[in-house]
Amino acid sequence: MARPDPRRVINGTYGRLWVNGELWAEVDSFEAKATINYEDVNFAGEGATFKKATGWAGEGSMTIKKVYSRVQRIMADGIRNGTYPRLELVGKVADPDAFGTERVALHDVTVNEMLLLKFEQKTLGSEEVPFAFSDYEMMDTITPR
Repeated sequence: MARPDPRRVINGTYGRLWVNGELWAEVDSFEAKATINYEDVNFAGEGATFKKATGWAGEGSMTIKKVYSRVQRIMADGIRNGTYPRLELVGKVADPDAFGTERVALHDVTVNEMLLLKFEQKTLGSEEVPFAFSDYEMMDTITPR
């Protein structure tokens, strides 16, 4: 197989994230993954250990520049009152040099922790937001041409 054209490698600079339908342009990085859960299965007379899928778990994180108190506005009152908000996220990366666009919707997103306040002298502010989700939809994928 021939070496791919390096211009076709997706560039994260063209990534975007929408939270509950609102574009969050200050997102520096975003990652979401589905981890498959397996249990070991053993059979008499077999030295190998086999695997049986028992489900999956969705988790991820985003790093955002501290421009607004977006996460705090969404989460703060709910955490204190015992009503934990659920979010909808849509991430997209659309590098004009690439073969296409990748886009995924994450449903039933729960924020795992919320930073209340952080600062450091002579340092730009940012916050890490870990999350989990229970459903996803691959809206666009990049396919070979």
